[in-house]
Amino acid sequence: MSNDEEEKIEKPSIPLVDVAKKLFTVGVSAAFMTEESIRNYVNDLKLPKEVLQFILNSAAKGKEELVQRVGKEISGLISHIDWVKEASKFAESHKFKIEIEIIPKKNNSKSDVSS
Repeated sequence: MSNDEEEKIEKPSIPLVDVAKKLFTVGVSAAFMTEESIRNYVNDLKLPKEVLQFILNSAAKGKEELVQRVGKEISGLISHIDWVKEASKFAESHKFKIEIEIIPKKNNSKSDVSS
């Protein structure tokens, strides 16, 4: 084998590696990207429409799953809070100052004035 043939065998195809890196990055961060930003990010890869649509569908599905899981976790945390106990702790450790000021309304209407 010549040196040229050995270099071709030893070096991986750089464009393919770049494409794989970009697709992996999109897959990982797609839950935080809009559809338009995903399109712009992979636009230079010249992917077939089917592949792009698969990526967009996967991103949408991933976002939906993420929102559901986060919502479920937050709901679970909130349901375990004893609100009365927490409010009592807050009231015991804080001083409250409530001021009420009563001010008569200024009435410019002539219909209310008796003659």
